[in-house]
Amino acid sequence: MSNPFDDESGRFLVLVNAEAQYSLWPAHLDVPGGWERVGGEGSRQECLDVIERVWTDMRPAGLVAAMESGTG
Repeated sequence: MSNPFDDESGRFLVLVNAEAQYSLWPAHLDVPGGWERVGGEGSRQECLDVIERVWTDMRPAGLVAAMESGTG
């Protein structure tokens, strides 16, 4: 059994959650609760490139907000 996340020839999605955290996701699997699609389907590398480009701050959105308001 192979890991679908490692399939170089597979089709993937980029997902984001409410904390602005991103994930690579195999397109043939249901999107898990709490996650939304970002854009369309692409190759593994295309999706990884999107994640690298848009996810520049690895901190969860709630932590960023708390730090900016001085409560974190």
